[in-house]
Amino acid sequence: MITDKIFYEIEEWAQQKLSELEAGHDWWHIIRVRNNAKTIYKKEGGDWNIILLAVLLHDIADTKFFDEVESLMLIEQKLQEYGIEQNTIDHVIKIIQNLSFSKQWVDNSFTSTELRIVQDADRLDAIGAIGIARAFSYGGHKGRDFYNPEISPQQYSSVEEYRNSNSPTINHFYEKLLLLKDKMNTQTGLLMAEERHLFMEKYLDQFFNEWGNND
Repeated sequence: MITDKIFYEIEEWAQQKLSELEAGHDWWHIIRVRNNAKTIYKKEGGDWNIILLAVLLHDIADTKFFDEVESLMLIEQKLQEYGIEQNTIDHVIKIIQNLSFSKQWVDNSFTSTELRIVQDADRLDAIGAIGIARAFSYGGHKGRDFYNPEISPQQYSSVEEYRNSNSPTINHFYEKLLLLKDKMNTQTGLLMAEERHLFMEKYLDQFFNEWGNND
């Protein structure tokens, strides 16, 4: 049994691990993903303990900031310290390993209701008004242009191409964010994504209207 005290201590540990990340990946991101996941879980079912653990811990192994292999080992060790069943730990690790958008180019057949829910919850935080804020926060963190009309959006064919890209933030909308609605796993996630997707389209219309043409 995973008690409230265990969850609290794991949450404290995860918050400390993420304390120095940029605003788009800070602890508030985890809180928002948790809220999204709870909404989806209430409609779609699944094991809430597994969902919650994966939500709390998923960014500790984010390859944008950490070494994935080392981080997954740390997560497994931390969960083992609390006597959590190994099959639960394995499930949480597999969710974290398969969560990222970039993992679509990795041949892995693992799936579960819990993965689908956590992935949708995480993707929802990448779109809409908050998704826009997060995109520009991360772009600024990486020193990227927010827009350069001379650089066109790319189509990636591998994890390496995607992770090594340094394209402007506006391009990221076309390379990832506008694709996420149609990649939702659950009907609940899709319904939640639709309004956020429309908001991004309206934002881009306004952005390019204000940018004007270069003639």
